[in-house]
Amino acid sequence: MEQIDLVGANKIAAGANKDTVRVVNGLGSLMGTRDMATVRFESRNVESLLEHDEKEKARWKHQKHISEQPWTLNNWHMHLNWLNMVLVVGIPATGWFMALTDKVPLSLRVFLFSLFYYMVGGLSITAGYHRLWSHKAYSARWPLRLFFAIFGASSVQGSIKWWGHSHRVHHRYTDTPRDPYDARRGLWYSHMGWMLLHPNPRWSARADISDLLDDWVVRFQHRHYIGLMAFFGFVFPAIVCHYLYGDFWGGFVYGGVLRVFVIQQATFCINSLAHYLGTQPFDDGRTPRDNWVTALLTFGEGYHNFHHEFPTDYRNAIKWYQYDPTKVLIYLTSLVGLSYNLKKFSQNAIQQGLIQQKQKKLDRERAKLNWGTPLSKLPVWDKTEFLQQTKENAGLVVISGIVHDVSGYITEHPGGETLIRASLGKDATKAFNGGVYLHSNAAHNVLATMRVAVVREGQDAASKFAARRGEIYEKKAAHMS
Repeated sequence: MEQIDLVGANKIAAGANKDTVRVVNGLGSLMGTRDMATVRFESRNVESLLEHDEKEKARWKHQKHISEQPWTLNNWHMHLNWLNMVLVVGIPATGWFMALTDKVPLSLRVFLFSLFYYMVGGLSITAGYHRLWSHKAYSARWPLRLFFAIFGASSVQGSIKWWGHSHRVHHRYTDTPRDPYDARRGLWYSHMGWMLLHPNPRWSARADISDLLDDWVVRFQHRHYIGLMAFFGFVFPAIVCHYLYGDFWGGFVYGGVLRVFVIQQATFCINSLAHYLGTQPFDDGRTPRDNWVTALLTFGEGYHNFHHEFPTDYRNAIKWYQYDPTKVLIYLTSLVGLSYNLKKFSQNAIQQGLIQQKQKKLDRERAKLNWGTPLSKLPVWDKTEFLQQTKENAGLVVISGIVHDVSGYITEHPGGETLIRASLGKDATKAFNGGVYLHSNAAHNVLATMRVAVVREGQDAASKFAARRGEIYEKKAAHMS
């Protein structure tokens, strides 16, 4: 059968198979970092990603990228992404200085406005940037999209285009070197380090965002991101607080700078804490986890194990008592017609994931225990050989077509030493299964650790017994000594 062309499939997944609208803003390559997404697919000599990796490895063999070089007094500044250092560290540090030195006191009214504006900006990221644009978990009409675009920009996390692309790459390459915020590199790196440091171009990756660029709201926001970010992130809350409460600088520091800092740190927790704290009820093959504490910090994004298994579900929390205000907001907007086509995975698919993960855990626990030698590894004795073996070992007994050596258990038998001695050298199946005692499941498990052979004439009974214990046993020819 013809195999799919992996190079072509990767081109499709990266969106490199078609022309897309070019949308730029004043920040140019400073928007995030260009090295994270630069992957070239030559039309005449297309190379696979594995070949690309090998070439990049050879390229940097003698000339190491700055991300692979140790930090020194001479090159430390080259490791840093200075735009993000200013936006994520510098500006917040200034705001904290003004707040903690009481240069700009905090009033209750400014605090309440800042809290409200924080929720608006945070939900614009989770409901807009994340679930609407990055995952297409639902559709929204232009007024709601424009709202999310404007107040998402106020959170100073990059444009929809940049944010959505990075996040799609994260889902495409979770827990690999191509993952922009690879959790395996440590809590600090997945939280902030990936933004503050220059990434290794060897692991650059792309995802298809042509659908995002088809949205005029995304194009508008990206072109004017600098102005939207500056105005709605810092100037707008200052103006509102000035006209409502006569406190321009309070609005700027608390409604602007420190609000942005808290939103950024909360969002970073999705990349860091949501991959470290909590449980993995759906799959433990990768790092994402479910945790209610992370959900509180991230407007419901903390049920991350569910999200990575079912990324296009508009919900993160599927139980009524789990905290997910983003899900509630999306649902409420659908009631008034601002959103529609809310996507949900079937309950059957969700239950399958839960059951499969439970089975994986059970299998791991099961593997730690002694369940007895598998029947398929036991020799097959005929009646003559069994009788011959009883002359050498008087502690043999047959139950369900399986020969057991109970010689070390005779004095431990709960039913008494005399009773078990009466079964030696004989078939005690009926007595064991209710003729004398209807033995418990625990008794069956203890007995299984004493197996030594299978009786040829009893292979049918042994096969049925194995099936009841979850084993598979196929008949085989008798072993001749």
